[in-house]
Amino acid sequence: MISFLRGTVAHVGLSTAVIDLNGAGMSVFATPQTLGHLKLGEEAKLFTSLIVREDSLTLFGFADDDEREVFDVLLSVSGVGPRLALAVLAVHEPEAIRVAAHTGDSKTFTKVPGIGPKVAGRIVLELAGKLVPHGTGAAPTPALSAETVWKPQVVAAMTSLGWSEKDATGSIDKALADSPGLAEDGNVAQILRATLRWLGQDGARAGNRVGSRG
Repeated sequence: MISFLRGTVAHVGLSTAVIDLNGAGMSVFATPQTLGHLKLGEEAKLFTSLIVREDSLTLFGFADDDEREVFDVLLSVSGVGPRLALAVLAVHEPEAIRVAAHTGDSKTFTKVPGIGPKVAGRIVLELAGKLVPHGTGAAPTPALSAETVWKPQVVAAMTSLGWSEKDATGSIDKALADSPGLAEDGNVAQILRATLRWLGQDGARAGNRVGSRG
């Protein structure tokens, strides 16, 4: 594993840099922030993560070890590849990502191009307990609640079926008022089925009311 590179900056592009290691040029992908601190002809050190694929070996470079650690943990989320993990770091500082993951703030991740509510919900679900804010001396962050984990996923499923986010959220709350135990369990599939069943029953009730007026 290549843990870091130290050498002369030979090239800086929009998404990559080339570090000259005694005559060998190593190309690395990095965030705009990291690339912005590199100066042509000057020595630089980048912490790196090597991604191995069947047909390629790709290096990703980071300004510090904390940034690399967050990148590696993001890769543990199903459906999140290195380019998307790097995009998250391009939008948010490592500590902001730690706080969002720790508190279940899925909206932070939807600010990243290519990440919708469904993927954001999966990120906070799978990162729960894996990223903890450093925050030395800071006030403690609130614990991750069950609702902040499952609700974005259910809302995303319903919006994909044609409901607006507002209608989906309202329907979920009303359906769970009839079955509060489902919220405690946090089973996304069961909550989605209960909400759709409630919508069907509500539609039937509305039809009955119209029929009685007729």
